[in-house]
Amino acid sequence: MKQPTILLASGSPRRRELLAWLGWDFAVCAVDIDETPMAGEDPQAYVCRLAASKAEAAASHAGNGTIVLAADTTVVHRNEILGKPVDAAQATAMLRRLRNQPHQVCSAFALVSPAENEKQADLCVSQVPMRNYSDDEIEAYVESGDPLDKAGAYGIQNTDFHPVEGFSGCFANVMGLPLCHLARSLRQFGLDTGVDITAACRVNLDYDCPVSYAILEGQAFG
Repeated sequence: MKQPTILLASGSPRRRELLAWLGWDFAVCAVDIDETPMAGEDPQAYVCRLAASKAEAAASHAGNGTIVLAADTTVVHRNEILGKPVDAAQATAMLRRLRNQPHQVCSAFALVSPAENEKQADLCVSQVPMRNYSDDEIEAYVESGDPLDKAGAYGIQNTDFHPVEGFSGCFANVMGLPLCHLARSLRQFGLDTGVDITAACRVNLDYDCPVSYAILEGQAFG
């Protein structure tokens, strides 16, 4: 199987970083769509809808042999969607709300091959336990500016704040793109990453993923 050429329909620096770790050939075509949740929309349905809409919006820019990849990620606490904070005050409120409690991170992606008129999609849901960080830690983290472009106002990969404790799911999913789910979906297009994703996460995240092999074999882990 050949390696994929991907058009990433996202402006997310985290998704670009994740793809770069794997050495995939990709270009970026960020698209602008309305990300307002519909009234009563389930969080999982919400991220799936946005991922599909982004992929459709970028498909016209894809060349021959290119696969469009679009994704969306949200944080869910008590079935409420927590998007990106609009300012420091909202970031502080979100971090206080999530402190010392579990929540879910839902990442959906959509793959479109315009030339072959094929589509694939998947969803990963991770249970994320937050540690009992202090108000002073919240204040320092918010002042750093890191929370302001992230759903739920935190980055799991931030080593200074290290907001998550006792996590045992797909780390890449919480960052914004579940790589093992993506790899198995790409197989449906006859494409192979050609990379040991478990090893890539270990090297780049210092994280020994306990679920990667099960995910690659098709099981529903997050």
